[in-house]
Amino acid sequence: MRNTNRQTTTRTLADLYRALDRQHAVTITYLAPGDTEPTVRTIEIADIRTTKNGGIVIVAMCRLRGEERQFVLSGVLSYTLHRIAYVLDRPAPTKYVRPAPAPADNADALFFYELARDQDDADYTPRTLIQTDAALAA
Repeated sequence: MRNTNRQTTTRTLADLYRALDRQHAVTITYLAPGDTEPTVRTIEIADIRTTKNGGIVIVAMCRLRGEERQFVLSGVLSYTLHRIAYVLDRPAPTKYVRPAPAPADNADALFFYELARDQDDADYTPRTLIQTDAALAA
């Protein structure tokens, strides 16, 4: 078991990315924001994302719940890397469909177009970046 307070965030992320690449399960001791008691979860990491605030979120299938969950990296107190392969099936992401162009001649139509677009953005799934995306390197 590795305690995250005894190592750098870079080291923790490197270990978690390695588990993601090899598709090995990870057991974490996690303290959710607002909770007082930590929980122990075995997860299968699907993605590691950065939020707009600069926080890091682990998107994973939780073996306890059998559902996709998000864990904030700062809430991970300790973790153990396993050699156990993934066993849970991740649900397929929803497909984003770009809406028709906005009407430019009618204010009411534009208002309802924007309202519908905002509601559709809740289902938007951003593109997952992978290590071979060399075009994004700058």
